[in-house]
Amino acid sequence: MDSSVPLGNVLKGEVTPPCSKSYAQRALAAALLAEGRTTLRGIEMCRDTQAAIECIEALGAHVNVIDDDTLTIDGGFAPCADELHAGESGLAARLFTPIAALHDKPITVSGEGTLAHRPMSMIAPPLRALGVEVRDGGGKLPIEVCGPLRGGRVVVDGSLSSQFVTGLLIALPRAEGDSTVIVDGAVSTPYIEMTVSTLERFGVEIMHQCDDYTEFYIEGGQRFTPADYRIECDWSAAAIMMIAGAIAGEVVIRNISMLSKQADTAVCRALERAGASIIVEQDRITVSHRELHAFEFDAKNCPDLFPALVALAAASEGMSTIYGISRLAHKESDRGEVLREEYGKLGIEIELDDEQDAMRIFGGMPSAADVDSHDDHRIAMSLAVTALRTEEPIAIRNAECVAKSYPSFFEDLDSLKTNRKA
Repeated sequence: MDSSVPLGNVLKGEVTPPCSKSYAQRALAAALLAEGRTTLRGIEMCRDTQAAIECIEALGAHVNVIDDDTLTIDGGFAPCADELHAGESGLAARLFTPIAALHDKPITVSGEGTLAHRPMSMIAPPLRALGVEVRDGGGKLPIEVCGPLRGGRVVVDGSLSSQFVTGLLIALPRAEGDSTVIVDGAVSTPYIEMTVSTLERFGVEIMHQCDDYTEFYIEGGQRFTPADYRIECDWSAAAIMMIAGAIAGEVVIRNISMLSKQADTAVCRALERAGASIIVEQDRITVSHRELHAFEFDAKNCPDLFPALVALAAASEGMSTIYGISRLAHKESDRGEVLREEYGKLGIEIELDDEQDAMRIFGGMPSAADVDSHDDHRIAMSLAVTALRTEEPIAIRNAECVAKSYPSFFEDLDSLKTNRKA
């Protein structure tokens, strides 16, 4: 499906983002390992969340849909299939592989689309050190694991992603022995903090030094207790709508809090640096358009913000610099190259500087063109928001990929349009 985004609209209104798929997947994994019934509220069925549900069902959980945003999960780790299909979710693949390794029979973790080409080389060495037999495809999916996962001391390469670290932290409390996990070159530490806080909700303790997410002590043989847990709204989805408000009007984001542990709360700092009007209240944030100017921002710990920040930078006068492009190569697309290519079609120049780990965006008025999402949900949303500034429609190829994280994105964006020229 292609989407044509008409433009020059003014935005005004309120929107509630979907639930955080990062929190949802963590909670689903913990619910699987809990003996008893967990209730998850506020959950929405994006493709990545659906993939995680399929994984926990294959590992023995019974999932019941109560209403549009409520699930119950009857936990109990008892694999009933020899394959876990992670869809296109990198988190699901890296999270559920060590959980599957708790089983003493072979289980294969597979994926589809671009996930089949994303690096998984960080998985095999630590699992083997913990007593797991591993067969992989040269650092790619599919990966076959056969446990049981035992405790021990292990070093994990965290320089590419924290997702496998999350998987280990969730699985190892169920191992027979105690474990020490050392994370080498840790990135995206806010996501690890999310994991630790989610496990606390399920009665599991992960010990680490205060504010240091590079070394963990995990007692084996812990019990996960069922929880009644409301999944908070997704700051990644909120961020793109906040930037839409900064670019084209005034948008109120409901049901979000600056107290969230999600890394993408950092978008507020970027908006302030660009000169947008931002009003933070207890459970809502209002972002309004003002004249925007170039800014600098370090996105190493929040790489999912990059596409949204490029939309902000493209609307800002001057040259903006965003650091952390080394985190972009192995996402749903090679995001640095894709952003440079697709924004170039709109007349917005982007430079990539590998030596400085930086992207430079030269703000300006975009011209109408047909662009391609490269089946990357965050690229599609970034281009759609930039299209708000064009005088002619922009056609976005494969725009349906937004369903990976934000199925109602285009409907929510349309609901904000006043159909008045800016």
